[in-house]
Amino acid sequence: MQAKDVQLNDEVQGLLNQVNALYPGKVEVQFIGELQAGFVRHDQAQQIQVGKDINIQVADLTAPNYTASHELVHLLMILSGFPQVFFSLTTGQPQLDEQLMIMGTELYDIVSHIVVVSEQRKHGLITDEIEGLYLNGVTATIKPEPTPVDDEMTLRTLTLLDALAFFGLDNDKVIAQFERDYPISFAAARKLYDIITEKPVDSPFTLRRNVVKLFKAFDAQLEAWRLPALHNTEFTTLTSVLSKRQLSLNVKQIFELYHSDMHEKTTQRRGYVGFNRSDQQNAFVLPSPAPKDDTPDYYTKIYDMTVEDLFKQLKMPYILR
Repeated sequence: MQAKDVQLNDEVQGLLNQVNALYPGKVEVQFIGELQAGFVRHDQAQQIQVGKDINIQVADLTAPNYTASHELVHLLMILSGFPQVFFSLTTGQPQLDEQLMIMGTELYDIVSHIVVVSEQRKHGLITDEIEGLYLNGVTATIKPEPTPVDDEMTLRTLTLLDALAFFGLDNDKVIAQFERDYPISFAAARKLYDIITEKPVDSPFTLRRNVVKLFKAFDAQLEAWRLPALHNTEFTTLTSVLSKRQLSLNVKQIFELYHSDMHEKTTQRRGYVGFNRSDQQNAFVLPSPAPKDDTPDYYTKIYDMTVEDLFKQLKMPYILR
């Protein structure tokens, strides 16, 4: 099959029309190359920003409609006001930053996939054939666990947690295969899955809450394995979901400012992280003021602003509950 022969089916065309009705630029799906890996994985497509427009490039033609629809539903969620992740801090080590950003995005995506997959199932885009190809994608990504375990446990747990978001717990055959091939990491993934499905994701607020829960629970799992934690609650900024009343409150009533050991990316000055008081999640990042402005008064002023005014000043998007 060649890219030029691929047609969007009616369901995916419908999703594309929905996205274009909400997006101010133009969104297009492009099929590129002739690659057919024989499995589906979420890294087979990417969104490319071209000026005001977005091109969704599908680089693997194994299941083009499934893969395109996956990206379109992600985009629909953002356009309908679901939280996003931002990365405003740097550790000063580009490779570490890159790794932390990949992991933070992956954890956020896994929670989003609970919504994405249920939307795709509603549109009949996940068939038995797609489930088989997805399973092939899992086995192409992670090898069975050796004894003693190797350094791939984090990747296995992430991959299996994402697989649970895709399959749910009802597919006995798949669950049995995971339990056999990945006993330790699958047990961890199941525990995490229970945490993020305990309450349904039915609004931007509940999505945000589940992402924060996963950030914390994933770190707890890594620490239990004596692996370094990711600290996504500090490193990753997650869009705030606020009520009208909260927007009119003073910053100090909703957020606490902490001096981070990391630096704010654009100024390279030490970062101040605004943590949400209710769940200790990074909601915004401020660079330290220039030395001449670094007075107690500077922080008092920020704390006394309304949340709405501060977010306006920072050009920080937020979502109204």
